[in-house]
Amino acid sequence: MLRVGLTGGMGAGKSTVARILSERGAVLVDSDVIAREVVAPGTEGLAALVAAFGAEILAADGSLDRPALAARAFASDEARATLNGITHPLVGQRTAELIAAAPAEAIVVQDIPLLVENGLGPFMNLVVIVDAAEETRVARLVEFRGIDEADARARIAAQATDEQRRAAADVLLDNNGANGTIDAEVHRLWEERLIPFERNLRTRTPAARPAELPVVDANPEWPAQARRLIARLQVACGADAQRIEHIGPTSVGGKPTEDVLDIQIVVADAATAEGLRDRLADAGFPRVTAAGEPGLEWRHANADPGRAVNVIVVAAD
Repeated sequence: MLRVGLTGGMGAGKSTVARILSERGAVLVDSDVIAREVVAPGTEGLAALVAAFGAEILAADGSLDRPALAARAFASDEARATLNGITHPLVGQRTAELIAAAPAEAIVVQDIPLLVENGLGPFMNLVVIVDAAEETRVARLVEFRGIDEADARARIAAQATDEQRRAAADVLLDNNGANGTIDAEVHRLWEERLIPFERNLRTRTPAARPAELPVVDANPEWPAQARRLIARLQVACGADAQRIEHIGPTSVGGKPTEDVLDIQIVVADAATAEGLRDRLADAGFPRVTAAGEPGLEWRHANADPGRAVNVIVVAAD
């Protein structure tokens, strides 16, 4: 299955994008919904919170009084750690259950408000960020959610910065326009990138590309794109990778070249390189060519039609 991480700052319009993708057929895994579900009345999570913070955190109907919990849980670093120690494992467990239950050919969209803050991008096949200017977001929070302007700005300030989110984005959706203007862009994303990416990932097929890629001007985004790919490859390879680095013309920059990122993975030996074959394919980098003999390189390519990538596995011996 294809795992897509979806996030954006408060008021950016992430929920709108999630709704459209769900309507197109994505399996939506909403972290906010799960976080409420695991502490609903009668759950293990709520019982653990009451044991830790007292019955005062309960509303009259037995449900969780969130402001009362916040007053206690955020009073100290120790209390906040206790809260996270209770809820985070339960959210993680439920998230894993929902993903495991999805069909093999599913496009799973994980709606995670703190995806960037919690460094979850490397565990996704693709990260989609919904972007909107801070003033636009504040205006929406005030008008549509009834949040006080000062409170809206404080909440935005507590999240990742726009620059941090953009650095994490494989896809940046501009939602500064009027209601509905982003819809066509989301539909194009589904048709032109997510559907073929999932198919390529499932069938372990490199994304189609022309025999000769066009030469383009140097792109200042190449280093950030490479860093995101390297982080995913590190998750896939684990300790078997001695070194993963951005190589080739795009790593130098400054002059026109083909728009393809070359990433090199150095491993100990041929057996290790062969052992990475399935793990790299599962991560979205299927094998293209195998080494003819020990000491040569094994080539993989990206299954993502939106970004041409060559991954070269080299045995140190």
